[in-house]
Amino acid sequence: MRTRQRQGWKWKTTWPLHTMLLPGVAIVLIFCYLPMFGLVMAFQDFQPHLGFFRSDWIGLENFRLMFEYPDARQVIWNTFLIAFLKIIAHLIVPFVFALLLNEVRRMLLKRLIQTFVYLPHFLSWVILGGILLDMLSTDGGLVNQLVGWLGFPPIFFLGDGDWFRITVIASDVWKDFGFSTIIFLAALAGVNPEMYEAALIDGANRWRQTLSITIPAMIPIAVVVATLSLGNILNAGFDQIFNLYNPLVYEKGDIIDTYVYRVGLIGGDFGFGTAVGVFKSLVSLTLIIISYRLAYKLAGYRIF
Repeated sequence: MRTRQRQGWKWKTTWPLHTMLLPGVAIVLIFCYLPMFGLVMAFQDFQPHLGFFRSDWIGLENFRLMFEYPDARQVIWNTFLIAFLKIIAHLIVPFVFALLLNEVRRMLLKRLIQTFVYLPHFLSWVILGGILLDMLSTDGGLVNQLVGWLGFPPIFFLGDGDWFRITVIASDVWKDFGFSTIIFLAALAGVNPEMYEAALIDGANRWRQTLSITIPAMIPIAVVVATLSLGNILNAGFDQIFNLYNPLVYEKGDIIDTYVYRVGLIGGDFGFGTAVGVFKSLVSLTLIIISYRLAYKLAGYRIF
């Protein structure tokens, strides 16, 4: 009886907080769960004028075509490669930058540097895409002017497939490495200062302190970041690629998301586009499960 009274009292005092959740829950249901009914298109020769219930059922035919089309196989490979290189770069660059920033002794300078590298994270790829198009242009772009002053011919960064991949990875790291650095700086904030004092008494210089104290303190969080990143191996960045790519780099720059957009929405092949999207979601779900298991085994990290 007392338990019921306590639960009733809690509900009376917390119902405003539960009510505040309703708009968020409604948005998630409408925009995340309700559209999942459309996955049935992956198994149909979907025709918009016939709808879900009258379109012909073709089973796994769309999935079979996905692995037979040379374009689809190339797109899957591009997605894996670009996403994998992004994961590696997003692990190494923030790790090294956090080490360097940790050695800055003047707090004001440290905060200014951190704020400066953090700012690009808040800019959308629509804005950054326009900036990069101007800076990397072969017709008077700032970067190609510097390349010319060094005595080299202009580089077609956004028109050559190989250079496009490099540009995509480098610009993505430039945009977000400041945000990722915060994770490693937070790990360093938890290091006991007495460990550095003890190392200094033992005669360890800054380099030895970094190797023996700083880097070992960052390794666990680096393991967690690396393993959790496996779930994003098929997320190569639709908004970035969409704002930078063009038909000249489809062969090496097209990814699953842009391919689904072009084939499914622009080309009108909704069933095939949905099948490619379902394939990506299933692989991502599998990798997320594996990554969380690895994070728990290697670093003791778990959400539940």
